[in-house]
Amino acid sequence: MRTRPFGSTDRSVALIGQGTWNIPTSGRAAQDAVGALRMGIELGLTHIDTAEMYGSGGAEEIVADAIAGLPRDALFIVSKVLPSNAGYAGTIRACEQSLQRLGTDYLDCYLLHWRAGRPLSETMRALEKLADDGKIRSLGVSNFDVEDLEEASSHLRRHPIACNQVLYHLGERGIERRLLPYCQQHRIALVGYSPFGSGDFPTPRSVAGRVLATFAERYGVSAHAVALAFLTRLEGTFTIPKAARVEHVRENAASANLVLDDDATDAIGTAFPLPDANAPLAML
Repeated sequence: MRTRPFGSTDRSVALIGQGTWNIPTSGRAAQDAVGALRMGIELGLTHIDTAEMYGSGGAEEIVADAIAGLPRDALFIVSKVLPSNAGYAGTIRACEQSLQRLGTDYLDCYLLHWRAGRPLSETMRALEKLADDGKIRSLGVSNFDVEDLEEASSHLRRHPIACNQVLYHLGERGIERRLLPYCQQHRIALVGYSPFGSGDFPTPRSVAGRVLATFAERYGVSAHAVALAFLTRLEGTFTIPKAARVEHVRENAASANLVLDDDATDAIGTAFPLPDANAPLAML
C-alpha cells in the first residue's frame, strides 16, 4: 500500500482513502457499508474521511461500527465541522460530539468543512485549542482556495494547516494550476473528494473513456483504479472515493500500488486537459 507524508504531520498516510459522503446510514445498506469500510481497512485503505454533516452524524456512527475493536493507531480518521457550528465554542462542542459518535478519543485531523458566516479567527483558535488538548492530532480546512488558506494561516499561532480537502477529478483539474503548488510549498496535504465526478464518470464509449479503458486493460485494473492512480500521481495528493460496497472498495484498493508510466500519464492528461486559465475553486 503506497503512502506519503500527510502535509506537515509526522504521519505517513495511504494515498487512497475511504469517503463516507452519502453513505447509507440505515437498514441493510448501512450494514453493507460497514462491511465495505472494514474490508477497505483490511486492504490498507486506513485513511477514513467523514463529517458531522454526513447523514446528520449517521456516517460517523457507521465509521464507529467499522473501526470497533481495531488498533486505533493504525487508522487515520478525519472529520469536519459545519460552518454553522464553527464559532469558538461551537467548534469545540461539535468536535466532542463527533468523537462521541465515532467512539474514539481523538481525530487524526479535523477540518472546517467550508467558509461561511463565522469569523475564521474563531474557528482557527478553536482548532488550535482542540490540538493543544489532544482531541485532534492536526487541523485543516476544506474547499479553501489560496487566499482562504493564507487568511486561515494568519490566525494560527502553534499548529499549521495540515490538510485542504477539495473537489478533484479528471474533469476538474483546475487545482493543479495554482492551489496544488501552493499546498506543496507549504506542506499542506491536498485531499481530493468525489474523484469519480458526480455521476458523470466517462464511459468506454466516449473518446476519453476509451483512453482510460486502454490503460485499465494494460494494467489489469478497472478504469476507476486508473483514474485514482492519476489523481494521486503528484506529490502531496490523496483521494477519498466513497466506500459503500465491497466490490468498489476492492477496485479502489487495486489502485493503491499502481504507478502509471509516462505514456499513461501523458495520454490521460491529454484526454482530460487542464483548464487554460485559473478559475474560482469548484466545489460541491
